Amino acid sequence: MSKLKDKVAIVTGASKGIGAGIARQLAADGAKVVVNYASSKAGADKVVADIEAAGGQAIAVGADVSKKSEVDALIKAAIDTYGRLDIVVNNSGVYQFAKIEDTTEELYRKMFDINVLGPMLVTGAASPYLGKGASVINIGSGVTRLTPPETAIYSGTKGALDAITGVLSRELGPRGIRVNSVNPGMVETEGAHAAGVVGSDMQAWAEAGTPLGRIGQVDDIATIVSFLASDEAGWVSGELILGTGGMR
Repeated sequence: MSKLKDKVAIVTGASKGIGAGIARQLAADGAKVVVNYASSKAGADKVVADIEAAGGQAIAVGADVSKKSEVDALIKAAIDTYGRLDIVVNNSGVYQFAKIEDTTEELYRKMFDINVLGPMLVTGAASPYLGKGASVINIGSGVTRLTPPETAIYSGTKGALDAITGVLSRELGPRGIRVNSVNPGMVETEGAHAAGVVGSDMQAWAEAGTPLGRIGQVDDIATIVSFLASDEAGWVSGELILGTGGMR
């Protein structure tokens, strides 16, 4: 497929998990992809190698999305390499669950800096280079609908991102730029395995509450993102799309 032919995309936090899957999918659909990473250069290089092996084009660029100087350098690398920018996927995110009495300033600032400030800095830096038909896609979370215990900070960051998605769809819409959010439920990733979620009671709980009867896979989310990035979604903006298999 080539529905994204001649388009250039940045995917933040794309060295593993959902971000890596999104980068591969966008490339498979024809886009040139800037694979951003915060610390795992090896992971990002592997994603780039996979894309190139499949006949696509990609580069890996390190940047902490919570630091403006690094974000500016990330956008510059995209423009210097490919000459344009059409798709921004704000995927970088961190999570850590904690009881309310265990809330700390450090934990709050870490999650809000990356999950909320990051997408704002990236979108702001990219905005001057985005034109009519461009697409910004935030990766939110189904937790904003489920509000599970011990997720006050994380759910707060994703609730903020939901609101920001709506604001930016109005702010950038007059320029022909669409802004949407994809909000996944539980997805099987390296991180989910490392955290012990896969195969746990939490997975069983999620599957029991999901009409489609399973947790998500990376490709389930990546294909939604690719649709939103394409001209096929040219009349879709300001939407929060739940990628949860029907779980509410």
